[in-house]
Amino acid sequence: MKKPSTGNRHRLSVAIFAAIAALAAVGIFSSFAAATTTKRVVKEANNPSLGKTVLTADNGLTLYSLSAETNGKFICKGSCLKDWHPLVVAKGVKPTGPVSLGTIKRPDNGMRQVTFKGKPLYTFDDDKKKGDAKGEGIKDVGTWHAATP
Repeated sequence: MKKPSTGNRHRLSVAIFAAIAALAAVGIFSSFAAATTTKRVVKEANNPSLGKTVLTADNGLTLYSLSAETNGKFICKGSCLKDWHPLVVAKGVKPTGPVSLGTIKRPDNGMRQVTFKGKPLYTFDDDKKKGDAKGEGIKDVGTWHAATP
């Protein structure tokens, strides 16, 4: 078998290096593209009226979950949404915050609702300013509680 000439080996080395560099660039670009699809939507704050740290939306309003909404089961639909406002993100956006967050597709409108520990997050209509927690303990088909980290 004939050995490749020095020139051919050099061209092969350059081609391999170029291919590796191209793959690395694609990987870096993919990571950058993925990073642009995240959005910080949750913060945490000390809530003096509840005496604990709670999760809040970016606007500072307390976030709540409903005890009966587990395993992808939605209870708050229809008229419930007049008082409880789902925290949503656009499709393809990964929500971020001080805790691990996820999303779930709402059955009524297809929006992506932010979840914490698998439970959908909402703000309450009667909470008007940072620190309000007027939805804490409200009972209907379950109990509403401020989300705590």
